[in-house]
Amino acid sequence: MQTVEDYLHYLKGKGFQFQEDAVGFIYFGKHYTNASDELINAAIEMTLKAQKSFDGSFYVLLLETFISNQLITRKDVLKFMKENEIAAI
Repeated sequence: MQTVEDYLHYLKGKGFQFQEDAVGFIYFGKHYTNASDELINAAIEMTLKAQKSFDGSFYVLLLETFISNQLITRKDVLKFMKENEIAAI
């Protein structure tokens, strides 16, 4: 499993540029929800896929939704997103 820092570095290598405020928002969401790195990374991925860029409000909403639905793994997230038609993934 990748840490959030490793995942952000990976995305940077793929051409995604995160502004300082976006990175701050990512870590705010992590501490606010106490989510695992796997769940944080999944929320970042789903935010980018759904919004085509990083949207901090959407990201935190996803995190809160994942936590309230007791999702733990990326696989859980993918299944939940598909079942609830939240975004085209």
